[in-house]
Amino acid sequence: MTYAEYNFDGLIGPTHNYAGLSFGNLASAKNAGAASNPKEAALQGLAKMREAMGLGLKQGFLPPHDRPHLKTLRALGFSGTDKKIIESAARTSPEILANCYAASPMWTANAGTVAPSPDTLDKKAHFTAANLAANFHRAIEADVTARVLAHIFDDDTHFVHHPPLPGGMHFGDEGAANHGRLCENHGQKGVHLFVFGEDGEKFPARQKLRASEAVARNHRLDPAKTVFLKQSGAALDAGAFHNDVVGVANGTVLFLHEESFADKETAYREIREAAPFVEIIEATAKDVSLEDCINSYLFNSQLLTLPGGEMALLLPVEAGENPRVKAFVDETLSKNNPINRAIYKDVRESMRNGGGPACLRLRVVLSEEEAAAANPNFILDEDRITQLEHWVKAHYRDRLTPDDLADPALMEESLAATQALTDLLSMGAFYDFQR
Repeated sequence: MTYAEYNFDGLIGPTHNYAGLSFGNLASAKNAGAASNPKEAALQGLAKMREAMGLGLKQGFLPPHDRPHLKTLRALGFSGTDKKIIESAARTSPEILANCYAASPMWTANAGTVAPSPDTLDKKAHFTAANLAANFHRAIEADVTARVLAHIFDDDTHFVHHPPLPGGMHFGDEGAANHGRLCENHGQKGVHLFVFGEDGEKFPARQKLRASEAVARNHRLDPAKTVFLKQSGAALDAGAFHNDVVGVANGTVLFLHEESFADKETAYREIREAAPFVEIIEATAKDVSLEDCINSYLFNSQLLTLPGGEMALLLPVEAGENPRVKAFVDETLSKNNPINRAIYKDVRESMRNGGGPACLRLRVVLSEEEAAAANPNFILDEDRITQLEHWVKAHYRDRLTPDDLADPALMEESLAATQALTDLLSMGAFYDFQR
C-alpha cells in the first residue's frame, strides 16, 4: 500500500492581530499592539502552500475558526445582541474580547497529534485535538478543532477521533508542536517522539508528560517505538515555548539544536535505540546560539521529503537574514546528508506573532485509500487555492490593530467571511454562530 504525507496548513483568519496574548512567546510580546495585515498574512500562508505544491507534495488546509467566538463571550456572561456583546466586552473586559478574537488556530501544529495507520494497533489513523490548556485564547479552540478534524476525516473505517484530553493544565497538551515521527518511509512503522517540559525559571512549560503518555495510549502506539523526552529548561527560558522551535523530525532525520533536551546523551541514546536508522543533524551552540535559533526560527522550518527522496528545508526569510544561521544552513547543505535544498519563504505576518513555517502546518500521513476517504474540499489543487486567494482578497482587511477589535463592524465582516467560506467548501451550518 502506498502512503504519502499531506501537510494541512491553517488558513489564516480575517482577525489576525497582534494582541500579545501568549506568555513565553517572545515575538508575540515584542509586537503586541502593532498593526497587522490579515490579508497579507493569509496570502503569505497560501503562497507557502503553493510552494509545497510546486515541489510535488500533497497539500491540504484547515479552515479558520469563527472569530470573535461569541459562544465563549456568552458563556462568560455577556448578553444581548451580537453587537451589544462586543460593545459590552470592549468596554468592561477588553482582554477577554482580545482572547475571543485571536486568529491563533492558524498554527495547526497545535491542532492536535496524529498517528498514521502503520503505527497503530488497530491499523487506523488516530487524531487527538489538543486541549491547549496553557492559554485561554488557545484553550477555546479545542472543540472546534476536533469538529474540523472529524469533518475532514469522516470515515470510521479508516479514522479514529479522540476528544481533547480532560484535566486542564494537569494534562496540558499542545499537539504536534511537541511531537515528531521518524520512519524509513511513510508506510513503514514509525517511531514517535513526544517532548514534554517542566516549568523554567522564566516561563512555564505547556506540554505535560502525562498528556503525552495519554495520547500515546489512546493512539495505541507500540511502547517500543515511543520515546518520551524532557525539554531543556535553557531552551524553554530562551523562548522555545514549543519543542518545534528547536527541532524537527522527518523520515530518517532529526534536525535540532544541541540544547533541545534536558539530557542530550540519554535522549540521543533512547532515540537511536528505537530508531537505529536515524541521522541526527545538530547545530551546536557555537554554530547557532539559542537566541539566534529562536529569533530566526531556524528549526521551525518544514523539513520535507521531496518526490525524488531528497529533503528540503522550507525556512522563514528571517533565517536567511541572520548570517550565523545562514552559514549553518549552507554548511548543512554542503555535507553528505539527506538535506540538500533550502527554500526561504516570507511568512513575516505569522513570524511577528511567533509562528514559523512549521507552526502553520499539521502533518498527516495517509494511504491512498485513506486519502480517498478524506473530504476532497480540503485538499488543494490549482483551482481550490485560487478560489481561496480570491476569497481572502474579497473579505480581509489590510490593516488591523488591537483597538479595532472594539468595533462591531469587524465582527460583522469576519462572520460574513466565514459564512462565505463555509458556502465555498459546502460545510453547511458548521460553526456555532451558524447553528
